[in-house]
Amino acid sequence: MKIRNPRTGKADYEIAPLGVEAVADEAKRLRDAQKAWVTKTPEERGAILLQWADAIEAHLGAIIPALTADTGRGGISKIEAAGVPGQIRRWAAMAPQLMADGQPVDQPTSVPTITTSTRLVPYGLVGVISPWNFPMTLALIDAIPALMAGSAVLVKPSEVTPRFIKPLIETVQKIPELAAVLSIIEGDGATGAAMVDHVDYICFTGSVATGRKVGEAAAKAFIPASLELGGKDPMIVLASAEPEKAAATALRASIVNTGQACQSIERVYVAQEIADPFLTSLVAQAEAVQLNHPDINQGHIGPFIFEKQAQIAQSQIDDAVKKGAELLSGGKVEKLDGGLYLRPTILTNVTSSMTVISDENFGPVIPVRVFDDVDEAVMMANHSQFGLSAAVIGGSTQEAETVASRLNAGAISINDGSLTSMVWEAEKSSFGYSGLGASRMGASGLMRFFRKQALIRQSGEAARIEAFAEENF
Repeated sequence: MKIRNPRTGKADYEIAPLGVEAVADEAKRLRDAQKAWVTKTPEERGAILLQWADAIEAHLGAIIPALTADTGRGGISKIEAAGVPGQIRRWAAMAPQLMADGQPVDQPTSVPTITTSTRLVPYGLVGVISPWNFPMTLALIDAIPALMAGSAVLVKPSEVTPRFIKPLIETVQKIPELAAVLSIIEGDGATGAAMVDHVDYICFTGSVATGRKVGEAAAKAFIPASLELGGKDPMIVLASAEPEKAAATALRASIVNTGQACQSIERVYVAQEIADPFLTSLVAQAEAVQLNHPDINQGHIGPFIFEKQAQIAQSQIDDAVKKGAELLSGGKVEKLDGGLYLRPTILTNVTSSMTVISDENFGPVIPVRVFDDVDEAVMMANHSQFGLSAAVIGGSTQEAETVASRLNAGAISINDGSLTSMVWEAEKSSFGYSGLGASRMGASGLMRFFRKQALIRQSGEAARIEAFAEENF
């Protein structure tokens, strides 16, 4: 399978997607090895994963260039790759206590002679299907806690960005006990579909359309699924906000990683009182943003990773302009040395009939609507099939939080934007079509990989059938 380079537009890499039989064989190998893995203590599993963290750090010189070639971006690839060892160390440190707390012993019940204890039983094999926007982070965000829980893990990263797989596998193979229970495979959509029939739990991050298919397949297989899907995150800028600072936050939260992030701000609602200075500042700051072309080490935003996404962004811009939106900056996907780039694009006079307001964009596009009162802003922000995250900026934290509590989204950034990319501790649910299943943030990120087994002990006399004789009632 030929793989396109996002900076050159050329197919300069190949993968060999695993077929259905190969997926089944790999799943069986992992299941067999998991029987020994689960007998280790959490501390022992953590020690093995800490070796992996060290191996990744030692191998960053090979991983980062591969990830950079996958995504067409420089600095964020460095941040992404270097952040994974920290994820590993965090779970290795926290998991033992979380597991201990989740297994209470000799708990009293309403019956004086009966007590209970809880055992955490990990799912045998967890499957992970991950996307292309943060290829390494999202391949491992589910895999690491699942391994700590005692599960074996089968990961299929996106076929759009597969170059990082080989150097990452080299780090896994340096630790035989880990290699026995962790497999990262090359594959396409058919490979991912085949996985569902061979795992006990499936984690998927990606589009709503594909996520629904994964969810339906999981239901047929009668296994649980964690689905983190699309977003159309709104930001409300209240009249009390400082316009220039609010504009700076809106711009950064919308265009980092070329807007290719689930938690990117994709709709901005600004109060009429400050709309003019906000837009003036937003346009000025947007026009100062530089593409990191031709030098990947210069500028702010890179090319679209996935060619199809550039087409989607352009079609939404064109649809908006055709229906009466005003284009204040950007607006045209540029082809530079084969890569597809879009400068920060600001649209006003947008309406809910436009796809740029209703559909996920996943590009550096900022549609701005003006509101007259907060009730109107909340109504417009909540008018969406999505509910991943949102943001509110106001003159005070208290004022912003009052508005935030009215929004239908799983995480709300207060006086900032897209904070879910920086904070993992808070559990959150996805509202609407933005996802399904337990949160992968906070303690739930680990605990979702366990089934709870209750041990119910009778210390007195067990009841006899005579106790249920009809004459006793």
